[in-house]
Amino acid sequence: MRGTRWLILVAIAAILGGVGLTYRLQKSALERQAPARPKALPLDLNSSAEDWVWTQSMPGEGRPAVEVRARRVGQSKDNSRIDLEQVELHIFHQQGGEFDRVKSAKAQFYTAEKRLFSEGEVEITLGTPAAGQPRRNLVSIRSSGVNFDSSTGKATTDRAAEFTFENGTGKSVGASYDPNAKELRMNSQVEVNWKAAGPHAKSMKLETGDLTYKEADAKIWLLPWARLTRGDAVIDSGPAVVTLVDGDIRKIETVRAHGTDRYPGRLLEYSAAELWTDLSDSGAVTKIIGQSGARVVSTSNGAATTVTAGRVDLDFNEVDGESTLARALALGNGVVESKPLPEAGRPLPETRVLRSQTIEVKMRAGGREIDTVETQAPGDLEFLPNQPVQRHRTLKGERLWMTYGPRNQLQSFRSVSVETRTDPTDEERKRNRAPAITRSHDIQAGFSPQTGQLTRIEQSGDFYYEEADRKARADRATLDQPANTVLLDAHARMWDTTGSTSADRILLDERSGNFTAIGRVNSSRLPDRRKPGSEMLSGDEPLEAMAGQMTSANGNRHIVYQGGVVLWQGANRIQADRVEIDREKRRLMAVGNVTTQFLEQPGEGKGASKTGGAREKTPPAAPVFTIVRAARLVYTEADRLAHYTGGAVMTRPGLLVKGAEIRAYLAEQGADSRVERAYADGRVEIAQAAPDRTRTGTGEHAEYYSGEQKIVIRGGEPQLADSLRGNVRGAELTYFANDDRLLVNGAPGRPATSRIRRK
Repeated sequence: MRGTRWLILVAIAAILGGVGLTYRLQKSALERQAPARPKALPLDLNSSAEDWVWTQSMPGEGRPAVEVRARRVGQSKDNSRIDLEQVELHIFHQQGGEFDRVKSAKAQFYTAEKRLFSEGEVEITLGTPAAGQPRRNLVSIRSSGVNFDSSTGKATTDRAAEFTFENGTGKSVGASYDPNAKELRMNSQVEVNWKAAGPHAKSMKLETGDLTYKEADAKIWLLPWARLTRGDAVIDSGPAVVTLVDGDIRKIETVRAHGTDRYPGRLLEYSAAELWTDLSDSGAVTKIIGQSGARVVSTSNGAATTVTAGRVDLDFNEVDGESTLARALALGNGVVESKPLPEAGRPLPETRVLRSQTIEVKMRAGGREIDTVETQAPGDLEFLPNQPVQRHRTLKGERLWMTYGPRNQLQSFRSVSVETRTDPTDEERKRNRAPAITRSHDIQAGFSPQTGQLTRIEQSGDFYYEEADRKARADRATLDQPANTVLLDAHARMWDTTGSTSADRILLDERSGNFTAIGRVNSSRLPDRRKPGSEMLSGDEPLEAMAGQMTSANGNRHIVYQGGVVLWQGANRIQADRVEIDREKRRLMAVGNVTTQFLEQPGEGKGASKTGGAREKTPPAAPVFTIVRAARLVYTEADRLAHYTGGAVMTRPGLLVKGAEIRAYLAEQGADSRVERAYADGRVEIAQAAPDRTRTGTGEHAEYYSGEQKIVIRGGEPQLADSLRGNVRGAELTYFANDDRLLVNGAPGRPATSRIRRK
């Protein structure tokens, strides 16, 4: 506040202290013209005088220091009290040109106690010009029941006191001033209204139970509580200390403080065990520091943001006398919680909680909305669901950056060296869905500007994914939240206890667990131990696959390969444009340029001993491959039938079978995948080649039995052409390749015929 004389009773103490109560009084102007008397006029009992004036000069200067005027002066009978009426005292400043004026209707001086007392109203005006009009509003003080101790210079009152000063007003009940210590105390019900300089400055009200001002320290102590109000901003606290600079309030230190600041559409609340507030010369708040349990809550349209930490620094910008929050810095166990508030027609997004040792929050222009949030240390970001369909997500990163849009809606965030965890919804837990874990060097996320809902997450740099026994890696990964999909891009690979899949890209459906692999697909699946040997390519080795694209659904129970598909298990393989495996229906379907290859492992042979003894083992025969080509293949596991259609060709060493379709039956469950028997229908042609002969059979239906090397042809006038023996026709032709037997059966009325080739 301007100068120190705004404080109540300062003038009284200074005036009465300067007078010294010498009381050398003269009666009138006429008597002042009479010759000087050797000593002060003695006052008799009940004596009185009018228009008295008393002056005291500055030592060695000759100019007045104090001047006392009284319309009437009287002394009591016992000389213990001097009565003054219409009293006016002038105390001149050391620099000259100004004086402090005290006016009172009545005052009594008690000589024994050296105490002056005024029962009625006392008016004090500070800094009155000795000549001319004042250049500013002068400080004035009004009170009553004022006591002044002439020996100490201390003035006190226990009554209400009011004062005005250049920049405001004040009042209290009870006050005292000690001129030697330059200390003012306001005893109770203290209220000071301070108007700072500047065209847009707002007044500040200080309220407290007890105020002490020490001029030498330029500080004001407020006890045992304090309230400071500036416009819509209020700070309530325990004891407080106010620091003045050139009469202006520049710092406020409080304990157990709680502050509120209201703006249109926003409420700012803050509290701490210790609170420091800095003010500008216009009285606007420039900085607030809260320590020990610091807490800041900003509530606006759409969200309530709470900041807690061991210490919180709030920086403010001053615009037209208003203090607007520009920045908040949380230090030590910082937590920023952004909780969405319900709005009509808007689904409630997740509550976001950010934790770090250092968090910086920057506000948008005007201080009503968040602009950015940044951690300057490792941090955790937690998404708490507010709807059943939302998932609980957590993110841990080395650093985190968050950007906000209108209505405190989170627009994006970024983090580095990050790990995330996504918990399933309650509905997903019922289906035994496990939490999903990811790690990457970098992560960026986007949110809907309309709803604040998470829409997209991009992770790059050695991305890793884990959900129960399912794991994945890629250079990059993108989560599309509305679609509930994760795209693994570049060097993508997924694996679990049943096998693995790698591709250029893998698209994973988070809701169902289904995925699609695209580009240079490589897949490996372990045998199903629950159903050994039940699949088409059965065996103990993994089922490998290559394709342009692969789709897996229902927990790998339904798989579709497309584009240059090759499946193999050991030496057995399937090639096609498209292969579909349905483990629920126990069926495999291949379409387009189908080729299957099955390995038949023969047993070891046995021969006679050269010495005529026991038979000894002979080297095993070479393995045999059965290859079938067709336009389409359907394999059903129940009967182990491979049905080839669209023109089929089966080949074995020395054997070729053609037909419109071929049904091949694989060996029984538990054996290898060799063809046990095959049926061909529709324009059947069977060709057998040996080093010395060829046989070609035709008909509409043919049967091949691999164990007996037996071939049966019937329908459509079957015939067999033998390069050595000629042609044979019959209703049914049966040929045994192992022992070169041929059985021919004729139909009624149509005997079998043969044409023997003569040598």
